[in-house]
Amino acid sequence: MTTTPIGQLLADTVPMVRTLNLAYLETTPERAVLQLPDQPEYRNHVGGPHAGAMFTLGESASGAIVLAAFGDQLSRAVPLPVTADIAFKKVAKGVVTATATLGRPIADVIAELDAGQRPEFPVTVEITREDGAVTTVMNVLWTLRPNS
Repeated sequence: MTTTPIGQLLADTVPMVRTLNLAYLETTPERAVLQLPDQPEYRNHVGGPHAGAMFTLGESASGAIVLAAFGDQLSRAVPLPVTADIAFKKVAKGVVTATATLGRPIADVIAELDAGQRPEFPVTVEITREDGAVTTVMNVLWTLRPNS
């Protein structure tokens, strides 16, 4: 699967993606990889990316994998984040990369949707700096809300 359609879709429809200049490096149903460039205007008091920029990067990565995994369900359900938590583990500096992974099999989520339920599923995001160290871990719980 090519990364261009989902990344372009999100850049076109979510202004914050454009504001932060997020780059979509990989977007598949198995994982999404996004990058936040080092931009002085979005740095915090210690010279790394601001926590708000890191949250947006992580949430955007989680949304990208959700669209890759469940984009074919958009005619009958809308994906929505339910909760999100973020843990800052190490100081981030420079370019940071977010890698999102689904926490449940796609088929199980779709089976719940088929059964008339409102499925929930976790997405885990690890944000790393250029030396590979994990700076941030984010967990986003998503749902597919059936259309009325």
